[in-house]
Amino acid sequence: MVAYRRFYQAGGCYFLTLTLANRHSTLLTTYISEFKLALRYALEHYPCHLQTLVVLPEHLHMLLQLPQGQLYYPKFVQSFKSRFSFLLHQGGDFLNHKVWQDRYWEHCIRGEADWLRHLEYIHRNSVKHHQVSQVKNCPYSSFHRYAAKGWLDENWLGDDPSDGLFGE
Repeated sequence: MVAYRRFYQAGGCYFLTLTLANRHSTLLTTYISEFKLALRYALEHYPCHLQTLVVLPEHLHMLLQLPQGQLYYPKFVQSFKSRFSFLLHQGGDFLNHKVWQDRYWEHCIRGEADWLRHLEYIHRNSVKHHQVSQVKNCPYSSFHRYAAKGWLDENWLGDDPSDGLFGE
């Protein structure tokens, strides 16, 4: 098996896509409290700035800014995925189930235009996947924070929601 090579940039900003093993699952939104606990756990152990996030039933996207000089985003991802799985297994319902796909998609952001393109993609992802008809109706999105600060209009959709694959 060929070893997967990831790109590392100290202090870089990364677009990440994490997907459940079962693409028809709803674990991420059904167990949103456990999701939040796992995310908090990973952020405590591998401090970084979570710039943007959307959580859909079976996958999530995020923009993660690492601290200056740090390279540890794979450890952050592993910590988060392991903690979420642990919290589900603690309840006993998922002892014999694989929760996550083995790998994940990562892209190192290369400039402001690339960052903006990924930010827009993340925020409109719930519309793209027909979870909601408007971005503002997605309950698990950082869009609400951007709208509250006046950075995006409450009725914003962004460009054509069908463009770009971005690791899905």
